[in-house]
Amino acid sequence: MSDVGMIGRMKGGVTGALATTLLLAGCATAEMGGAGAAGGDVAGSAAARRFEAVRTSPPELRAFLYRMPKGADLHSHLTGAVYAETYMRMAADADLCFDVKGKTLVAPTAQAPCDAKAGRPGAAAVIADGVLYPVALDALSTRDALPVSGYSLHDQFFATFGRFRAAASSTGDLLAEVVDRAGRQGERHVELMVSFGTGPAAAIGKAFPWTPQAAADLPGTADRLVAAGLPALVAPARQEIDAAEARMRSVLGCGTPAARPGCAVSVRYLQQVSRTQAPGPVFATTLFNALLEAQEPRVVGLNFVAPEDNPVALDDYDLHMRMVAEAKRRNPGTNVALHAGELTLGLVPPERLRDHIRKAVEIAGARRIGHGVDVMYEEDPQGLLRTMAARKVAVEINLTSNDKILGVSGKAHPLPVYRAAGVPVVLSTDDEGVSRIDLTNELQRAVEEFGLGYGDLVGLARASLEHSFLPGDSLWSAPGCTPPVHEDACRAVTERSEKAQVQWGLEEALARFDREMAGTP
Repeated sequence: MSDVGMIGRMKGGVTGALATTLLLAGCATAEMGGAGAAGGDVAGSAAARRFEAVRTSPPELRAFLYRMPKGADLHSHLTGAVYAETYMRMAADADLCFDVKGKTLVAPTAQAPCDAKAGRPGAAAVIADGVLYPVALDALSTRDALPVSGYSLHDQFFATFGRFRAAASSTGDLLAEVVDRAGRQGERHVELMVSFGTGPAAAIGKAFPWTPQAAADLPGTADRLVAAGLPALVAPARQEIDAAEARMRSVLGCGTPAARPGCAVSVRYLQQVSRTQAPGPVFATTLFNALLEAQEPRVVGLNFVAPEDNPVALDDYDLHMRMVAEAKRRNPGTNVALHAGELTLGLVPPERLRDHIRKAVEIAGARRIGHGVDVMYEEDPQGLLRTMAARKVAVEINLTSNDKILGVSGKAHPLPVYRAAGVPVVLSTDDEGVSRIDLTNELQRAVEEFGLGYGDLVGLARASLEHSFLPGDSLWSAPGCTPPVHEDACRAVTERSEKAQVQWGLEEALARFDREMAGTP
């Protein structure tokens, strides 16, 4: 498993010192992050006092939040989480070229080798060029990107993925960067969106003749796609994960005295489905991802990706939700987190804003919604919010991404609406490399734009682990593991539940952080 050192370190059980600390703090309740979950158990703590002392000083606030223990980043695309500088180094190592006109990394061919005079300098030469290197970094991210006529930040954001794709071949190296960044910020867990084995699965779907009958009879279509060879793709995909994690551990030095912080982070994967493909590849990939999750514990769910405003994604949205529902019917343990409501007025006609979140929840059975920005444009938004709160469907809020892609921020953002309605909320990064951010930055935006306090941030951190797809009971499900804390009761749930173990690690870290803020060892 990739959560090197995390579980083994916790299995010794909880400590009396921590139990005392949590007793004084007052443990969290089972539901975090909704209305009223302001983390009142930390009011008056040394960490809360220090937070109030620095909250109006952005540099000091940044330093405080960077050190603050965090829960999980549940919405992060692996390739989009890697910085452009890394892609350029990887491109140089692989002898790739940079197509200056297309602003894209490309592999050289006999007919088109790297040639600066032809507008395709080698990546190593670009790095050494003080003029071209900034151009390349801007092309592979939203660094210094400005909206111009005919080309928006939305377009720039999504264009970057094709531009750096040629350099993204070593998944293990990508994992090492992203997981180590998480560890250095005190994150306990990440769920990264990846595509292990999805290419062959999509190829099976592409070869399938899609007809109106295929769409009308999804169970029968699923039977035929599975019979075409989807189960045989599971073993190679698991081998891909093995190889990627072995490379990640090697780069991070896990298991050695020089192990880097990422070695302590719990890592799981959400398999991606590209929603801009034809129906055959979409359905085949969805079914394959559910099959892989059923047999591979490191894969904990699936998600649909690519621009939600793409014409294919819009036209096939209802069909896609039915496909997810069929995959869940065949594999009832499938976890689903869906991009839904990553839209706003002007990006699409208002008629397209009426029901994506509701259908993701009610038809596809999503347990988490990514973005959810257009919730108040939906029909009966208050009823939808009540449904989400009652079903504990969490919303993954990506503040910087929503600002850059949709132009939605500050008072226009529905974050306070979700919280007031009691809908579970978590903060996440989306594509921290493309956006040039990290999770600490998103916490800081939440403080500065929405006035969140230290207790709110603790509640959001706890919510992120509560709504992770880690297996096992929640720490807070044990009757005795609530104020006042009983050490034996907490130990019972941590010994049988991986989720509880990671949650307990966060509580340990929060207790240590508070002692540090008090100036004690």
